[in-house]
Amino acid sequence: MLYKLPQLSLEEIEQMLGLSEFKQTRVYQEAKQEGVEEGKQISKLEILRRMLQLGSSLEFIAEALNLPVEEVRKLAEESQP
Repeated sequence: MLYKLPQLSLEEIEQMLGLSEFKQTRVYQEAKQEGVEEGKQISKLEILRRMLQLGSSLEFIAEALNLPVEEVRKLAEESQP
């Protein structure tokens, strides 16, 4: 059966495994939302590091990322090697 997987579409595999019903559950939706939020946080950290490398001020970064200056200061300190 596994040999057929490369030939199947994502939708066909989801249907075969019953994932469409699982995706409707509260657990799945909450886990997905957590992943989205974590991804946003990681992106902000990457942007923050790059802006610091370019010499941007903490105030400018806070405004650009729509974060409080104190949070940017804390993140900047945490991101230093």
